[in-house]
Amino acid sequence: MSSLRLKIFALLAITIAVGCSSIEYALKESLGIEKRDILAARIEDGRDDQQAAKEQFKSALAAFKSVVAFDGGDLEAVYNTLSDELDDSEARAADVRDRIVAIEDVAAALFDEWESDLETFTDSGRRAASQSMLSDTRGRYNGLITAMKKAEAAMDPVLGEFREQVLFLKHSLNAQAISELQSSVIEIESDVARLVEDMEASIAEAESFLSSAT
Repeated sequence: MSSLRLKIFALLAITIAVGCSSIEYALKESLGIEKRDILAARIEDGRDDQQAAKEQFKSALAAFKSVVAFDGGDLEAVYNTLSDELDDSEARAADVRDRIVAIEDVAAALFDEWESDLETFTDSGRRAASQSMLSDTRGRYNGLITAMKKAEAAMDPVLGEFREQVLFLKHSLNAQAISELQSSVIEIESDVARLVEDMEASIAEAESFLSSAT
């Protein structure tokens, strides 16, 4: 497929996605559900997704660490356990990424609408008060989305190491493979510790945003 066709398809996909979002927001607003309500709900879901991802990565780390104590047994079972943990971690990471996209989408729509509404004020005092609230909300949102994206990025090195080790085990179900995994556990543990720290910071940012929005 040519580069031009790829760009056209990408543009169409974006257009359709934006159109679908606009329709969704319009339908919900007709039911009395404002964009700010949708944003708050998605941030709550994002917080919960990150909490679930944090626990899953900790579970995967525990499974990888358990291999350190491996002293004989069913290597196929070891591989299957770690492969399942990888799959679950990949799924949780995808949930977090999708949620961030959804949050950014409705936040952009909300702030665009808010900016447009400022122009409709005839009273300068009310306009200034609304502008101040917009600036405050946008500032708190920027802190939140920055923290969420930092946590999202921290998942990549952990997933990369999980994939490498599971793939190595897949083709080398022997003592050498176990030894290789054992030597990598300290690095994996360090990456997971940083990930958990970033996710907890992001979750705290979400809690702060939600509490200040109520």
